[in-house]
Amino acid sequence: MTGVESPEYVPGHGLLEGRTAVITAAAGAGIGGATARRFLEEGARVLISDAHARRLKEYEAELAGEHPGAVSAFPCDVTDETQVQALFDTAVRAHGRLDIVVNNAGLGGTSALVDMGDEQWSRVLDVTLNGTFRCVRAALRLFRESGHGGVIVNNSSVVGWRAQAGQAHYAAAKAGVMALTRCAAIEAAEYGVRVNAVAPSLAMHPHLVKVTSAELLEELTAHEAFGRYAEPWEVANAIVFLASGYSSYLTGEVLSVSSQHP
Repeated sequence: MTGVESPEYVPGHGLLEGRTAVITAAAGAGIGGATARRFLEEGARVLISDAHARRLKEYEAELAGEHPGAVSAFPCDVTDETQVQALFDTAVRAHGRLDIVVNNAGLGGTSALVDMGDEQWSRVLDVTLNGTFRCVRAALRLFRESGHGGVIVNNSSVVGWRAQAGQAHYAAAKAGVMALTRCAAIEAAEYGVRVNAVAPSLAMHPHLVKVTSAELLEELTAHEAFGRYAEPWEVANAIVFLASGYSSYLTGEVLSVSSQHP
């Protein structure tokens, strides 16, 4: 299949003007970094977070040069509840309020189930599913207390719907994120909070290339309807939509940013 060229980058339209956001796993590469930039371009104030403190600081400086006064950073490992709570406390202190939370932290890897150890299984689930749970819980507690509503967008994956060899741990975690999203949405409605998720398939970034074979990337790309991988900013655009007023009646939904929905 011949790939369709990536579309032109979409400029900001002020969709998040006056909003404040926390975005996890946003140290520059991939969907989290692209989402931070898109949110800033849409007028939001953003607190970016990541477990990689050096890369986080570098990306904060890069974004601050483009959007002075609108971005700050706070290192956070989402497997540590103390760090998660500190992240949300910092967001409120820095901006006075919080409107949007994007839970992007996740950990993958490829391993046959018969060879997978308990530690490998547990590590992927602790970052990808439990980390999302910790951040959703912290956000809902904050939104309940503030009384002004809010939006949560979780990052899931199409492998939460479909089978892929070597991905049992990651697929289980991402399917869990989908279920968590739906259940949280029902509970959060009484607080005026919307909870949705995106489910990308293949969004290319430098770190993915390092941990995935060229053969597998070629195979996955061939399955895409456009014959190409998604640019991270294309997934970020879907997150902007779910965070904005244009999705005011959507909650508990998992939006496939792909042709891979079953």
